[in-house]
Amino acid sequence: MYVLLIVAALPHLSEQAILSYNTVGCAMCFCASLLLRPICRGVYERWFGNWVLLEALAFALSLVGGTIVTLCCQLVVFGVRNFRWSNWFLSGVQLSLILFLWCSLYFSVKQWKRISQELERSHKAEDEVRESRLSALQYQLNPHFLFNALNAVSTLILERRADDATEMISQICDVLRTSLASAGPSLISLSEEMSVIEKYLAIEQICMGPRLSISLSIDDDAMEAQVPMKILQPLIENAVKHGISRIPGEGRITIHGYRDRDRLKVLVTNTGEERETSGAAEAGVAGIGLTNTRQRLNTLYGSDFTLSLSWPQEGGCQVSLDLPYQRTVREESTLCEC
Repeated sequence: MYVLLIVAALPHLSEQAILSYNTVGCAMCFCASLLLRPICRGVYERWFGNWVLLEALAFALSLVGGTIVTLCCQLVVFGVRNFRWSNWFLSGVQLSLILFLWCSLYFSVKQWKRISQELERSHKAEDEVRESRLSALQYQLNPHFLFNALNAVSTLILERRADDATEMISQICDVLRTSLASAGPSLISLSEEMSVIEKYLAIEQICMGPRLSISLSIDDDAMEAQVPMKILQPLIENAVKHGISRIPGEGRITIHGYRDRDRLKVLVTNTGEERETSGAAEAGVAGIGLTNTRQRLNTLYGSDFTLSLSWPQEGGCQVSLDLPYQRTVREESTLCEC
């Protein structure tokens, strides 16, 4: 402000009073702004919800401050005898306007900070709600998987297949151990998800024996994509329960994953009955597994995902999963040599 005043007064700098008046005026205006700051802070903390009242108070404070600053400046530079009333009025209006703009800027900055803090708290609360909802949905899968797995173990025991039952219990422990070890992040790489899926499929193969064959075809780019943890397990569980187990002879589950530009596509296909006789498979759409999966995807991606089912003419079912492609960022550990 001082530089602007000096530049504006360049044609009149030959008069010594002009330079002194501008210098003293700026100094006093700066002191007035220092005094106004705690006053404005107190006013804002009391009436921050009423912007019109804040501006009215800012105008009143600025008018008082500008009038006093100009009066003191006139008395210091010109004295009582040479007091310039016309100068006092014009300078008072100018300084009052400057102080009013300063107060308005102060209120605006305080309001912006308050809104930013509220938005940050709101986003933090939304994230906490989302994480708790995802955790609740994820924990819902563990009893569902455990119930089905233990039911299969009891079947093996009744069939006197003790070795298979023992191996299956060991595989169940591995799956649950992996789930507990990775209970932190909501998103993991598809390669990590597939390692859990392979353990789960090993459990199903113990139970079904040669009736179940598996085909995996996943691109390297797809393996690096981020997916929600345990997102494929309910799909494969449905494929076994509503597809493979309902047909005589050998059945096949095929998992195909690939990257399509900025999308990740995963297809889970199983052989099974034709659609006309697959009422149980259609009823499975509303089961715990797929309902849980849709809710988790909706929580994470909103409407930016697709989970669809189709029934090929030759029988069976195909589940198509379409997600945004996000590459997993792996942290490289640094080894320190002593």
